[in-house]
Amino acid sequence: MYTWIWGKLPGGLPGKIAGTLVLLAAAIAVLFLVVFPWAEPRLPFNDVTVDPGSSVDSTPSP
Repeated sequence: MYTWIWGKLPGGLPGKIAGTLVLLAAAIAVLFLVVFPWAEPRLPFNDVTVDPGSSVDSTPSP
């Protein structure tokens, strides 16, 4: 797949490198602006199941 993308990019080596950087920046922007905000409410990071009355002592030992 990457070989196909590299072959389809216009220009010589500098153009291909610039095109690759533009595609990479676009992919990262789509992830941060669309995919991650959509997925964040669906992830269970706020579902904490730790018991507040656990038997672990929080005071440091000497």
